[in-house]
Amino acid sequence: MAPSHLSVREMREDEKPLVLEMLKAAVKDTENRVALHALTRPPALLLLAASSSCLRFVLASFALALLLPVFLAVVAMKLGLRAWWGSLPPPGGLGGPWVAVHGSGDVCGVLALAPGSNSGGGARVTRLSVSRWHRRQGVGRRLLAFAESRTRAWSGGMGEPRTRLVVPVAVAAWGVAGMLEGCGYQAEGSWGCMGYTLVREFSKDL
Repeated sequence: MAPSHLSVREMREDEKPLVLEMLKAAVKDTENRVALHALTRPPALLLLAASSSCLRFVLASFALALLLPVFLAVVAMKLGLRAWWGSLPPPGGLGGPWVAVHGSGDVCGVLALAPGSNSGGGARVTRLSVSRWHRRQGVGRRLLAFAESRTRAWSGGMGEPRTRLVVPVAVAAWGVAGMLEGCGYQAEGSWGCMGYTLVREFSKDL
């Protein structure tokens, strides 16, 4: 997409329903892969097997006792992902959220930032999503470049000559991870459950 056809500005109140739908659609694209990755780790399989064994003494159906823990675990994980990444975060010290607008008013991406977790820690991307109709058109890179510029300006105003931007990525979002690596980001941390990674953190010194 030509740079002249794409602009980034703060989200207007009337655009909030559209942005929320975009975030929810992005979560739906990855939630099944994240759930499959999480529930096929050995500790999760052990917990599911133990739950099924306990339910076998209560339920008359062996199939129901086997499938019910899996179903409940998948539903709980999907609801958790939608509640966390499928909603807009509260306004932070860096302003926003911002939207990428194509042409005269077609919202095709959303970005939200928050200060880092410690002093001098730069900023974190809390939301980065692109409409499925505009993926592979450079919208994500444009939003990322805007996030870097905004982080530099905010850190400079705080008297910090050097700063960094951290972007958390779900373990199954390979496309986003590839885009970040192509933009000079490096995977430096991760967090998850029971010793298995669910979210990787990519960072770049600015």
